[in-house]
Amino acid sequence: MLGSYRAELLKLRKRSAVWVLFGAGLVLSLIFGYLLPYLGYATGDDNQQTSGVPRAQVLRGVLPERVLDNTIGGFPVFAGALALVLGAIVVGGEYTWGTLKTILTQKAGRGAILAGQLLGLLTMLAVWVLGTFVACALCSVGIAAAENAPMSWPGALDILQALAGGWLVLTMWCLAGVVLAVAFRNVALPIGLGVVWILGVEALLAGVVSSLLPDLEFLSDAMPGANAGALVFSVTGMIAADAPPGVRDAVSGERALLTLLGYTLVFALLAAVTMRRRDVA
Repeated sequence: MLGSYRAELLKLRKRSAVWVLFGAGLVLSLIFGYLLPYLGYATGDDNQQTSGVPRAQVLRGVLPERVLDNTIGGFPVFAGALALVLGAIVVGGEYTWGTLKTILTQKAGRGAILAGQLLGLLTMLAVWVLGTFVACALCSVGIAAAENAPMSWPGALDILQALAGGWLVLTMWCLAGVVLAVAFRNVALPIGLGVVWILGVEALLAGVVSSLLPDLEFLSDAMPGANAGALVFSVTGMIAADAPPGVRDAVSGERALLTLLGYTLVFALLAAVTMRRRDVA
């Protein structure tokens, strides 16, 4: 398994799609977390990020004290979709290229190969989270210095808790992409189904339940996206009015944590069982 893990890390480092996905997530975080709010503050013109918000509150949202909000606020939806795509292309690509059959002729078994792939993905997601945090922190410091504003940072424990929560959210979505890739043995269909689910189906389900079927609220609250948003809401301490799309206090933070851990474990087990039983051709 360690050999498979090292080989997977080498492939991930050299694969341009991995860095393109990371770059896309980073750009989205910086644009919606810093660029648009700060432009609205500096020019006085309202935009989607600042409409109806006092200028002092807009500035506060881009200072170091709110760096965790801007780092992981987009993880439940936009970055989560990118993590799902990452899992699908890394695992599904082995099927579409026919390389999995070659890998299986080596000493490692299917379980060891999948474990190496999963560990490589989890490592890369940790790099994504840390890289996004560093970039957001630098933007916060730059804006605070330019505006002569205070640089009050969250506590070290709060930072670790928020980054770990964000990493778990991305891990859960990434493993969802992995299990779809193993089930369908390709890349395109898992990406299509997964992204549609994250960006459309869950939001539609939550809207229908809240407006027409309130008795089924327990069903929408059990969905992975709702719990991902609730965990981010909990670890950042956001205000509901300022929360980005997908982030809301649908359930408690403790319940969200346990639910996401459950989804992560189930997805990993499903991927392992499916890979062991299905033909690789």
